[in-house]
Amino acid sequence: MAAGALWGLVAALETHRGRDRAVRALSYGCQLAGAALPGPGGLPGGLLAASAQLSSCRTALRLFDDLAMLRHSCSYGLGPEGEDALVRGLSVLCNVANQLYYPCEHLAWAADVGIVRAASQKWWTRSTALWGCALLLGILRYGRDGHGDGPALAAGSLRILFQLRRKLSQHKCSTSPQRQQKLRAQVKAELLSILMDTADLSNAIHWLPPGFLWAGRFPPWLVGLLGTISSLIGIYQASRGANSEAA
Repeated sequence: MAAGALWGLVAALETHRGRDRAVRALSYGCQLAGAALPGPGGLPGGLLAASAQLSSCRTALRLFDDLAMLRHSCSYGLGPEGEDALVRGLSVLCNVANQLYYPCEHLAWAADVGIVRAASQKWWTRSTALWGCALLLGILRYGRDGHGDGPALAAGSLRILFQLRRKLSQHKCSTSPQRQQKLRAQVKAELLSILMDTADLSNAIHWLPPGFLWAGRFPPWLVGLLGTISSLIGIYQASRGANSEAA
């Protein structure tokens, strides 16, 4: 069993998404630990510096994610005809916000490193606002594939959650135990997706310019805690998905 878990970890780290999840969790974990430990220098300062470098690493790797997002947006289109109309509309808007997120972040990064002449902070603000919009739409409609600090690609939402709970209550006596168990597992997955997106949305609002809701008011340890919670949920859901595919 331990050997299987080890090989599963190795297989996950060999993929872009798996490695991104691990780097994200490590980055937020370092921020949480560095902010929670006493003292500005020494180990706490080193952990915060490591967190910043890991975050910069993820930003650079996202330079190559545009086409993957475009493929997802094109494959979804206006959504399947049999899907709920509101869910389809929210999904399309979410895809648009996700698609615009990438070039805004790329311009902000390019301005920071001096490739282009632009006010990088404006582009960082725009990319963060688009990420927040995508997360909010994700909570209303659908969540993500553990991507984190960026677009949402998979399912998980309040509306879908309500639909699943209605199915459970309406067909409690007529459905088989296996079907009920599957629906309960889907409800659990939706709840975790909503919790994950809510944690990220809280951080996204914090990173917006001061004056909007709680922007700029979170202490570093709280940012690290929310990011760590979101990252661990994403890793858990990805591992559950991999196990179900293997089965």
